[in-house]
Amino acid sequence: MKRWVMTKAIYQIRIRGYLRPEWSEWFDGMTITHESNGDTILSGSVRDQAALHGLLTRVRDLGLPLLSVNQAKPHPSRTAE
Repeated sequence: MKRWVMTKAIYQIRIRGYLRPEWSEWFDGMTITHESNGDTILSGSVRDQAALHGLLTRVRDLGLPLLSVNQAKPHPSRTAE
């Protein structure tokens, strides 16, 4: 029997406001990019949905306005049992 297993996916989390680069480590090493309109984008590999929810909880805990969450591209791999 074969099943599909989701591996790490790349996400972009857009928040309103400026987040200093020093916060990258607290956000599990996500890359912090500043947009010209003042928004900040956190981007990087997220291992699973639980990890994504953890990142979103951190955004909430800091009181940062969440604008969007986008998955860049899923990377499914096929494994045999």
